[in-house]
Amino acid sequence: MAEAIKFGTDGWRAVIADQFTFENVERVAYAIGLYLQQAVPELDRKPVLIGYDTRFMADRFALRAAQVLLAMGLKVKVSDRDIPTPCIAWASQAEPTAGALQFTASHNPPEYCGVKYIPPYGGPATNDITEKIVANLKHVPVERRKEAVPLSRQEAERFSAHEPYLVALSQLIDLAAIKKAGLKVAYDALYSTSRGYLDVMLERAGVDYTVLHGYRDPLFGGGMPEPTEKYLSELKSVMAQGDFDLGLATDGDADRFAVVGAGGKFFTPNQLLCLLTRHLHKRHGLKGAVVRNVATSHMLDHVAKLFQLPLIETPVGFKYIGEKMRTDDVLIGGEESGGVSIKGHIPEKDGILANLLVLEMLALEGKSLEAIWQDLADEAGVTFFQRRGDLHLTDATQKLLLKRLEEHPIKELGGKTLQRVSKLDGLKLYYDDDNWLLIRASGTEPVIRVSGEGTSEQLIDSLMLDFKAQIDEILEGAKAVGV
Repeated sequence: MAEAIKFGTDGWRAVIADQFTFENVERVAYAIGLYLQQAVPELDRKPVLIGYDTRFMADRFALRAAQVLLAMGLKVKVSDRDIPTPCIAWASQAEPTAGALQFTASHNPPEYCGVKYIPPYGGPATNDITEKIVANLKHVPVERRKEAVPLSRQEAERFSAHEPYLVALSQLIDLAAIKKAGLKVAYDALYSTSRGYLDVMLERAGVDYTVLHGYRDPLFGGGMPEPTEKYLSELKSVMAQGDFDLGLATDGDADRFAVVGAGGKFFTPNQLLCLLTRHLHKRHGLKGAVVRNVATSHMLDHVAKLFQLPLIETPVGFKYIGEKMRTDDVLIGGEESGGVSIKGHIPEKDGILANLLVLEMLALEGKSLEAIWQDLADEAGVTFFQRRGDLHLTDATQKLLLKRLEEHPIKELGGKTLQRVSKLDGLKLYYDDDNWLLIRASGTEPVIRVSGEGTSEQLIDSLMLDFKAQIDEILEGAKAVGV
C-alpha cells in the first residue's frame, strides 16, 4: 500500500504489523534501490550499509531489505549487531559507500519501527532525496525477487564500524582531561543501541561509572526509549541518592541525549545546547555559526550574540540543520528535542558525542553543571522559560485547525498585537523577539505540537492560556459543523 508510506522529518515510521510490514519494507527498499541506481555513480563498487536498533523484528526487517537490494544487483553489508544511528551515519561517509539504511523508530513507542536512508555524506536525507524515493514507490513491481539471496545474518556480508567510530570520537574529546578529573557517572542506556559504545568510552576515559538498563529489551522496560525527564525517573533517583557528578542517557538509536546533574536535576536540551555552545567556543576555541530550529530556545540567540557568532534558524528536522552543516561554517547545530552535532563531525545528531562533550565540560570547568549554567546565565544576562503541549486530534480536525489558522491568523496574544508571524515551519507567533508561541504538525507522530517560550513564567503562561482559549473557540466551531 504505497499510500500508507509517508516520509516525515526523519524517514518513515509506522506501527509494526499494521503498516510497518515485510511487504511495505520490501516496497521501500526497492524504491531506495531505484534511487541509488539513478543517483549514485559507480554503484556496483560501493556497498549499501544496513543497520537496525533494538526494536522487535528490526534485525529481520533489515535482512529483508538486504534481500531486496541484493536481488536488484546492489552490494550490501549488514551490521553485525544493533548499531547507533550516529555510528552507521559516520560509517557511511568514512569510506566510499552508497549510503545506509537504518531501521529505527528512534524515541517512538515500542510498537513502532521505522527506516531512513542516510546518504553518503553521513547526514539525514534532504527533501529532494526522499521525494524521489517516495515517487519511486509507484514503480515497485508486484513481484520483488528475493528467493536467491541470503536469508540470514550469518550468510549476509557483515560489517562493524564500532572501533573506527569510537576512535573518531576520541579525536573530538579530551579523554585525558576527563580521566584527570576523577568524575563519577551514572549512565542510563535505556535498553538502546548506545550500550557497548558510550560505556566503552567512559571506560577508556577512566571514569567510575554505573550502567542502568544496559541490555536489549524490545519493550523498553514498559516505558519509552525517550531521554526526557518523564522516562528518566530511575536515573534521577540514582543521582539524587548517590554521589555521582553526572547522569547520562540516550534515546533508542542513540542520536539524542539527556543529562541529569548532581542531586537529580534534569537539564533540558535547550540548556545543554547553550552550555555546549559556550564550551566549544571557550574551551575548544572554535568559531562558526550556531544553528537551531524554530522550536529551540532563543536563549541560544543570546549566547551566540555573547560570543559574536552568527545564528541561523531552520525548520524542525535535523535534515535542515545537517544541510547547513554541509554548506556553511557551522560550530554547532541542535534541537530542543535533544539532537546535537558539532564542527568536525558528521552532519547528523549524535547523542553519544553530546554526552561526552558535557562530561568533558565538567572536567575542564571543575564545577558542577548547575554552577556552569549559572555562570552562563549571568554572562548572557537573561533566562527563559519553556512550555509545551500536544493536541491529539483527528486527521480531519487537524487539517481544519491548521487551515483556519492559515486563513484567519491569530493577531494578538495577551492583549497585545503580535510583533510578527513566521511561517518558516508551522506558525510562530512573536509577542516580541524573546516571547513566542509555535504551532506545527509533528513530522513523526499524529499530533500537533504547541510550544512556547518567555522571559518570565507569568508571561508565557498567560500567552499559552490566551492561545488555548482561541484554539478552543476554533475547535468548537469545527464541532458545530460536524468535523
